[in-house]
Amino acid sequence: MLKKQANTLRFLSADMIQKANSGHPGAAMGLADIMVILSQHLSHNPKNPQWLNRDRFVLSGGHASALLYSFLHLSGYDLSLEDLKHFRQLHSKTPGHPEISTSGVEIATGPLGQGVANAVGFAMAAKKAQNLLGKDLINHNIYCLCGDGDLQEGISYEACSLAGLHKLDNLILIYDSNHISIEGDVSIAFDEDIVKRFESQGFEVEQIDGHHFEEIDAALHRAKKSPKPYLIIAKTTIAKGALELEGSHHSHGAPLGEDLIKRAKEKLDFDKEATFAIDEDVKIRFLSAVELGDLAEAKWNKILENSSKKELLERLLKPDFSGIEFPNFKGKDLATRDSNGEILNVLAKNLEGFLGGSADLAPSNKTELKEMGDFVEGKNIHFGIREHAMAAINNAFARYGLFLPFSATFFIFSEYLKPAARIAALMKLKHFFIFTHDSIGVGEDGPTHQPIEQLSTFRAMPNFFSFRPADGVENAKAWQVALKSEYPSAFILSRQKLKALPEAIFGDVENGAYLLKEYQNPTHTLLASGSEVSLCLEAALELEKEGILCNVISMPCYELFEKQDKSYKERLLKGKIIGVEAANSKELYQFCDVLYGIESFGESGKDKEVFEHFGFSVSKLCAFVRQI
Repeated sequence: MLKKQANTLRFLSADMIQKANSGHPGAAMGLADIMVILSQHLSHNPKNPQWLNRDRFVLSGGHASALLYSFLHLSGYDLSLEDLKHFRQLHSKTPGHPEISTSGVEIATGPLGQGVANAVGFAMAAKKAQNLLGKDLINHNIYCLCGDGDLQEGISYEACSLAGLHKLDNLILIYDSNHISIEGDVSIAFDEDIVKRFESQGFEVEQIDGHHFEEIDAALHRAKKSPKPYLIIAKTTIAKGALELEGSHHSHGAPLGEDLIKRAKEKLDFDKEATFAIDEDVKIRFLSAVELGDLAEAKWNKILENSSKKELLERLLKPDFSGIEFPNFKGKDLATRDSNGEILNVLAKNLEGFLGGSADLAPSNKTELKEMGDFVEGKNIHFGIREHAMAAINNAFARYGLFLPFSATFFIFSEYLKPAARIAALMKLKHFFIFTHDSIGVGEDGPTHQPIEQLSTFRAMPNFFSFRPADGVENAKAWQVALKSEYPSAFILSRQKLKALPEAIFGDVENGAYLLKEYQNPTHTLLASGSEVSLCLEAALELEKEGILCNVISMPCYELFEKQDKSYKERLLKGKIIGVEAANSKELYQFCDVLYGIESFGESGKDKEVFEHFGFSVSKLCAFVRQI
């Protein structure tokens, strides 16, 4: 029966890929035996995919999505046979790589390695949830299927290092060790001793035959009892059952062909002419997940009904932002990293699920949540110098359902985590990114540490808000917008002290840009963000003496301003529009006639001297406006 179940998964996957004429049959077929046994261990409810205490299953090698979709369909999720037949088609529920719009998909893993870090994040989130709600309410496991490619990516090493450090005994990684990659045998580029690597990181490791049902089952039982995170190295054959393509790298990323699929089905006693075929006995076996899951959730609901943690759980599920009293920064000259640090502490005191950490930069990022302890008991998570894993772990915290995570580092190091930030945007996760040391104001650290093009790349990302506040008041208002938004947000903050801004004349932070200084008939408008706003205000006062009237716009969020209607933009944008940012901000040409920015890398020197060198002084900005 187990063989029949596994072969049904194999041929459903092969048929999906053949019909689409696109996909990756190798991993899907090679993992079918493991998937069948894993289905017997998973505690989940297909009727309620959001049940909190379910086991989380993460497919890190998302190219094997045909296997996941086949499993979800057979297990009773809202994924029909017709959906399988529309694999990889436009607007289908079965895209090429898993997305969270598909019922039963826990997280969009995207590029290889992300899923391993997501699994570590789910395991950490479960430990934190257990700390808050108790072991009677939170006692589930996290299972992750990964492959050679996942373990070659640096993010998996970063994340697993943290998993071992925190002794995440609820984490079970299953490594599909088929020794094949796109270019051939993995030995051409990868020959690590995986056992020693993971043991050195604090994992318990076991090696099994990934096609031997009893070995797979026994390993999973041992993994669930281990006091450490567990790695099962499953020796498998890629494209198991695909006749002459069994074990070949040619099976990785292309359909097998109708003739081969028919011959393979015939050899395994399947009807060679039938496609997308599921026998009744196989269907009954897999669909037992519905009844078992419904029963497990019903038992859990009874425990919840009598739990003293019920109200806390409701607050975690539906945080209330309305009563938060933000700090008053009016008239205060502060670096925006400093005002942001105060805001983070207020949020953490008011919201039980608000937590996060920095990539070993908390004192510089000003992100320490004071007197709130360290993970797992507290709210400060020490990620070490692991930017990429930090962001992917926090994506899982955000997906878990109870938490509002933040990830912090210097803005220049956002490059290390951008793949995870992009996936956060794709999933529309409420994940907050704190990026300090935002421009050439970094000064003496020099051009390697001075962001120039980073601001533009984040602004170009769909479903993402990039806030570059010019003072503490803007910073607090930006947070109020971000908390209510459905998108992830970045706060791009200064190291140096910034002057407090005057009151707004028209519009506000929620509009993305607003007027700070206005004349009846302006000849120019200076549009700026962050540290350059006060510079524009000073320049406008100097130019006024000469009869050059410059309105000044603060634009803390380009993306929000972009969304405003035409009439709002016309009310702000008058005369010759000059964009002023200490960055290479070509996107501002959407609003501006001329840019006053930086088109080279930075320089090393004291911050004021570097600003002066690149023309960011009152006298040089005024000279530029006069020239125009």
